[in-house]
Amino acid sequence: MKFNRYVEHLGVRSQLAARRWARRLMFLAGGVVVGLAAILMAVLADHAQDLFSRVLGYSPYLSLLVTPAGFALAIFLAIRVFPNSQGSGIPQVIAALRAEDRATSDALVSLRTGIGKIIVMTLGLLCGASTGREGPTVQVGGAIMYTIGRWAPYRQSGFLVAGAAAGVAAAFNTPLAGIVFGIEELARSFETRTSGLIIGAVIAAGLTSLAIMGDYSYFGSTSAALPVGRAWIVVPVCAIICGLGGGLFSAILVLFTKGLPGRVGASIKRHPVVFAAVCGLGVALCGVLSGVHIFGTGYNEAKSILHGGTDIHEGYGVLKFAATVLSAISGIPGGIFAPSLAIGAGIASDLRSLFPDIPIGALVLIGMVSYLTGVLQAPITAFVITSEMTNDHAMVIPLMAAALIANGASKAVLSEGLYHSLARFFLIKPPVPQEPVPEGS
Repeated sequence: MKFNRYVEHLGVRSQLAARRWARRLMFLAGGVVVGLAAILMAVLADHAQDLFSRVLGYSPYLSLLVTPAGFALAIFLAIRVFPNSQGSGIPQVIAALRAEDRATSDALVSLRTGIGKIIVMTLGLLCGASTGREGPTVQVGGAIMYTIGRWAPYRQSGFLVAGAAAGVAAAFNTPLAGIVFGIEELARSFETRTSGLIIGAVIAAGLTSLAIMGDYSYFGSTSAALPVGRAWIVVPVCAIICGLGGGLFSAILVLFTKGLPGRVGASIKRHPVVFAAVCGLGVALCGVLSGVHIFGTGYNEAKSILHGGTDIHEGYGVLKFAATVLSAISGIPGGIFAPSLAIGAGIASDLRSLFPDIPIGALVLIGMVSYLTGVLQAPITAFVITSEMTNDHAMVIPLMAAALIANGASKAVLSEGLYHSLARFFLIKPPVPQEPVPEGS
């Protein structure tokens, strides 16, 4: 009798061990797939922007036709063909984590939605939208891992957080930022049982990116430093200005997502395609005024400003802000990470006349982390991402201080972080259901 119980006990233990190893392998395999998806999105984004630049090479005024038409097509596809793919995608992931019913989560982070996100995001950049690819990578990563999790007899929330965190890590080549983002912005805390698995997925995605793209810093390495003393006055000044700007951006986006009151709001709701085309025209006008610099993610412009480039139009930060607001409120799929960093760099560059003795690299880094914090209200994520993207350890303390100040300034404009504010709308208004997918065992 004791021997039979012992054999039965060994059998149960071996089954549990097999299930644990199967789960680990699923997280690692999912991380690899997320890494490949992030690379694909990066390549598509780069090619789309290159093609649009070629169009502008004939005449920058072609954007007045191409951009509105592209915006109209993008929002049509996002509404009719790939529902729940609008915007950055991060609010959908947060809403899926909060949803009480599985049907809502299935609709928000389905594989079909993820595929549509890639297609329509690329279309947006192809027509000059001031959007990024990093936010959409979070939704795509979440959709991939969530789909894998459907076939596993485990809670899917861990898979969803892992996919989203891996998406950040692979998109920016910032593994630490991916983990911090998962804690601060998505789950707010890791479950003890899944924390190691989530980190494993981040590592798998990061290694996949490293193997194919090589080791690189998103904005290149910088050696900027902020001298201790009077130079530190730039930290609160820049942080408050950029933090308020980021909060204003978020407040505008939340207002339009909620819906404007009166006839204007009703008209936008009835004619989203026309409204998107009008927003596209506004982006094109900003592009013409800026010398075509405000189109796209803003990665090249931010990198140029950070490293002391002088080819960027004066007032770039304000025009990039306007173009990004118009792109965001249009509802077309696209992220705000990269444009936010570019806006912060542009605003900081415009402040240089007030602080001529401050190294431009230090000033720009403070502007980038401050504006990104103002938008996200996730200060730890903001300064970790910025530090990892530039491999500049000398600026860690100033960036931390700037992030905290900017976070307070942003909360004076909007009390809740952007993504969490937007996530509520996906829970209040049920998302468009997707086609049923086989249940996990």
